[in-house]
Amino acid sequence: MQQSSPMAIARILDANLNRAREGLRTVEEWCRFGLNHQHWAEECKQLRQALAPWHQDDLRAARDTPNDVGTQLTHPQESQRTDVRALLQANLCRVEEALRVLEEYGKLRDPAMGACCKQLRYRVYALESGLLGAKLVQKLRQCSLYLVTSPQENLLATVEAALQGGLKLVQYRDKDTEDQLRWQRAKDVRQLCTQYGALFLVNDRVDLALAVDADGVHLGQQDLPIAVARHLLGPDKIIGRSTTNPEEMAKAIAEGSDYIGVGPVYATPTKAGKKPAGLDYVQYAAANSPLPWFAIGGIDGGNLGNVMEAGANQVAIVRAIMEAPDPSQATAQLLTQLGRINS
Repeated sequence: MQQSSPMAIARILDANLNRAREGLRTVEEWCRFGLNHQHWAEECKQLRQALAPWHQDDLRAARDTPNDVGTQLTHPQESQRTDVRALLQANLCRVEEALRVLEEYGKLRDPAMGACCKQLRYRVYALESGLLGAKLVQKLRQCSLYLVTSPQENLLATVEAALQGGLKLVQYRDKDTEDQLRWQRAKDVRQLCTQYGALFLVNDRVDLALAVDADGVHLGQQDLPIAVARHLLGPDKIIGRSTTNPEEMAKAIAEGSDYIGVGPVYATPTKAGKKPAGLDYVQYAAANSPLPWFAIGGIDGGNLGNVMEAGANQVAIVRAIMEAPDPSQATAQLLTQLGRINS
């Protein structure tokens, strides 16, 4: 075996620093412009910035592109990408492989470089899990109507009727029932949603969401921090946050919420004593929210047109479905008003 060459090691480090930073930039652009996801875009940027100090002048000077035999190596799969997911997968794998190389060869240059790249690789694994597990969030973006349940005897029949009417997003909300019964009802609603291909979220309770394998959780302003919920639920689940004003919206976005609730738009008994945020906040969300958002609070077929004119194309409903004589028909009519039937 030949003695290690400092020049060869420098070229390996330079090539893989370029590879990792280019791959991260490619992923970052989709997080920023495709998903409007501040948290993931910021993570990509921080990863790139963590690598930058290691890309020193002597490594760049060792670059010899004209004599690099690797520039002629290619594979048919590199010439095409079937969709954005495949593009992201390819670039994340590229980054992970480059970081592994940097971890090993970096030890020959500076043990701290190897240790740094090892930790960065773990962060990219977490990013990959979150980003490629974003199918649930993408599905949520397609849901124009969001049913938030209220406790009642005919809960399951009402939810199933709404699902038959075209509903694709349900939140189980019940703040007062004893836990054992709440768990059983959540499990039953979860089963219905699975049967009809709908997303299922749990209000407030991360433990209950975990217990029934919900698709995510909706948190109020006084509930767990989003980072804690994310740690408990994992990167693939949906986490939403209620907001009533621009400041709460900005905080929810910065904390990494997947979507936000905007309201209450009108006075509602589900938020007794809560001053309505009004249509002004709906208009603000329409102009400023990079995340999916649902107008909520006192919305029904009679005022939905006004809410839509203010800029909402996704709304959350409680009484207009839960208390409707025919929940299936009420759901279908609301979906028609919103302009599309979810599929």
